Amino acid sequence: MYTATGKTRTMRLLLGYGYIFLVLLYTLGPLIIVTILAFNDNPSASFPWQGFTLDWFKSSRPDRVGLLDDRRMLLSIATSLKVAIGVTLISVVLGINNAFLFVRERFIGKGFFYMLMLGPLVVPGVVLGTSILAFTYSIANALDEALGPGAGTFLRPGLFLVVLGQVSFVATTTTLVLTARLKKFDPALEEAAMDLGASRWTAIMSVTMRFLMPAILGAAIIGFLFSFQNFNTTYFLIGSEPTVPILLYSRLRFGITPEINAVSVVLMVSTGILGLIGFALSNRE
Repeated sequence: MYTATGKTRTMRLLLGYGYIFLVLLYTLGPLIIVTILAFNDNPSASFPWQGFTLDWFKSSRPDRVGLLDDRRMLLSIATSLKVAIGVTLISVVLGINNAFLFVRERFIGKGFFYMLMLGPLVVPGVVLGTSILAFTYSIANALDEALGPGAGTFLRPGLFLVVLGQVSFVATTTTLVLTARLKKFDPALEEAAMDLGASRWTAIMSVTMRFLMPAILGAAIIGFLFSFQNFNTTYFLIGSEPTVPILLYSRLRFGITPEINAVSVVLMVSTGILGLIGFALSNRE
């Protein structure tokens, strides 16, 4: 026989589990449906279920081209990888420098400049993309007039401009991750290393950077994911070589196909694994 208090606790427990179930259903339900449809033999990319198939992942038949046989999709994946790797490398280097600057150095207006650095995180991607495009377009025109036609081509829409645009906000994210980690470091460890004969550079590389390594790897994974899946900023800066989000958007305008579901499954699994690794590294002491 339950007491009033016991009934209340049971009711609260049931409501809590019910709330969690509804949240998971809302957030994970569409992903589960997409995963199921990626293995459905129905060419309309919808229910009813017509049998299990892997054709949407690997098939070269004219009526159903699979992901691994879609040359344009594979090229877009390669483009996304190139952009994401470049953005990640630059952003991590900038993040390390920024972390040391804002944690170790003292200068007038440090707090103000730190807030300015966070600006790209709160600016909508559409605004950021159009602003970068307008800014670089003006510089490119000026270079063409001063140095001759074609001098500003590298600032026209293309992969180089996409990398520059994405670095503007991805570097901010890596800076936040690395700054938070560096603030936990005890500078006395560096001083101890220098007392034992190490130079300042050697002490930083052998002591401080080893302490930062989990955060560096975590920031790199987070930056890679942010870059690979970015659409808003990339849409305004991309040229003739689309990334995966841009190509998917162009195809979705004509309807959802089973191949799009297959691509979504591959991206969900790969980015999910990287996300879990990044989360674990960022929280590693």
